Formats: sequence, structure tokens, C-alpha cells
Amino acid sequence: MAVGQQYGADHGIAHPVDLPRRKQDESPGNVPGDIEVAVLVPCYNEATTVASVISEFRQALPHAHIYVYDNNSVDETAAVAASAGAIVRTERRQGKGNVVRRMFSDIDADVYLIVDGDAKYDATAAPAMVREILSGPYDKVNGARVHTSEQAYRPGHVLGNRLLTSLVSAFFGDQSRDMLSGYKALSRRFVKTFPAVSGGFEIETELLIHALQLGVPMSEIETQYKERPVGSVSKLATYGDGLRILWLIFHLIRDLLPLQFFLAVAAVLALVAIGFGTPVFLQYLSTGLVPRFPTLIAASAVMILAFLSVFAGLILDSVARGRKEAKLLAYLAYQPVQR
Repeated sequence: MAVGQQYGADHGIAHPVDLPRRKQDESPGNVPGDIEVAVLVPCYNEATTVASVISEFRQALPHAHIYVYDNNSVDETAAVAASAGAIVRTERRQGKGNVVRRMFSDIDADVYLIVDGDAKYDATAAPAMVREILSGPYDKVNGARVHTSEQAYRPGHVLGNRLLTSLVSAFFGDQSRDMLSGYKALSRRFVKTFPAVSGGFEIETELLIHALQLGVPMSEIETQYKERPVGSVSKLATYGDGLRILWLIFHLIRDLLPLQFFLAVAAVLALVAIGFGTPVFLQYLSTGLVPRFPTLIAASAVMILAFLSVFAGLILDSVARGRKEAKLLAYLAYQPVQR
């Protein structure tokens, strides 16, 4: 499938115009042996499933290094993972975002494949995802989930994912149909220049928005999404995690798109000021009197706040541009993966 791209003359990296969305390759072939692949498995109480995850990914990617980071599990996750042959490490700060940040800091590889330890993602798609990274080369390949069972992917979670993905697309660009998938392949240049701040499951949202802000080349591959094995319990707090993702999106809009954010705030304030001030002004025109002087003062103060919001947006937009340029320079300091 052809990939349409335009190249930014300002910083010389590719911006995908039409994100390729491929189905999983039925005959993935081999991953080049000189490419170092790290499979990253963040785990919290996954003793029931982690051994099968390790076994399946070792079979799919025989030359890859498999890292399991235990996040304060109270079961035998770490011991089971070690027995299965994974490199086991620990992150004491609770939350997937904290684990991913530690993994990205500690591990060096050419390609990083991150997957949850719940055995719901299809390991046979891993070679195709790695080869997709190399073919672009891309910096981010998302495993878009395809499910055949409501037990695998509950309708409420599907709806929430679509709503949150659509919200991000409206502000930052339409580059993914499954933003919250926990199955991704990432390049070294992306991982080592990603300033992760999230502590929990909202890390998936932060990864996408960072990629969209920099305009890095991305792709997406359909992957099967299976039911959670018997005895394994979901760690997702549907409403709590959804609210945290919304809060993160709000903060990133404010930080990355400050001009648009503060212009919207200014527009709301201006409408409030006009709404309260117009009757007072009309009464003054007709009678020459201002009987509701406190209302006039309040409306004037709100209008001043509206103008201040505009100036705040202009100033912070310059700051945001400087931060973006610094991120781009850090990104460009790394060479893309060479086959």
C-alpha cells in the first residue's frame, strides 16, 4: 500500500498525509538479524499470563531481548517471568506510565516493542510490526485491535476509546483509530526523545500526542485482540482512567496549543462580559444613567481578563514553539534505523 508523504522543509522530517492502515501480514517472514529488538512487558499481578506472553514473543521474535518490569506485584509475576527466561526488573512507582518511562530510560535497542502482560495481544503480529518500522522507516507503529468477542473488548471500552481518540484527532490530527492500544512498535530515536510525564494508563495518549506534535512518520497494523485468560484480572479502572486521560488531554491542549486554548478562554470571557454589560450600556444610552454600577464594573473586569487571555496565549505560543523546536532538535540528533 502506497504511503503518501510530504516533507517539511523547516526541519527535514517526513509528515504522513495518509496514515497507512495495513492488515496483519499472514506471512510475516524474518526480521533482519542485525536489528536489535527489545520486547517491553510492563506487569502488575500477571503471574497467570506472563509466562505465555514471554513464550509467544520468543517464538515470534527469536533474537529479541524480552524485558519484564514488575510494578509492585503481590503475586509471583517476577518469579514466573524469570523462570520463563525474561530479563526481570522492578519499578516501585505505581502506574504503567512510570514503568514505561523507566523502561525507555534503561534499555537500548534499535526497535522497541511494547505490549501488556495480559496475553490479550497477538504475538504473531510482532515481526510484521518490526518490519513495518524498518520499511518506512517509521517511528511509531500502532497495533490497532480487531476483536471478535465482547469479552475481549467490552462495548463501553470500545465507545470510550473512540470518543477519546476522536477528541485527540480533533485537536492534534487524525492519525490513529485505536489510540489506547497497548501494543506498539517504536524506534530508538522516538523512545529516547520522548519526555514522558504520565504516571498511569494515560501514557498511550501521551505517546500519540507527542508523535502528532512532532509530525513523525507513523503507521498502523491490525492485530487480533483476544479474551483475557481464565484467572487473569483486568487492572483497568474504566471511569477513573478515562477521567485521567481526559485531564491529560486538557493539559496537553493547554501546553502544546496555548494560543488556541487561551483564545477560546478569551472568547468565553468576552461573551460573558458582553452579556452582562450590554443591558447596562443600552440603559445608559436611553436614560443617561448607570443604576447598576457594580454590574458595569464586573463586566469591564471580565473583558479585561479576556484581553489578558489573548496576550497570555500569544506569549505562551512562542514558548511552546521553542519547546517544540528543542524536541525536534533532540529527535533529529538520532539517526533512523538502518536495515
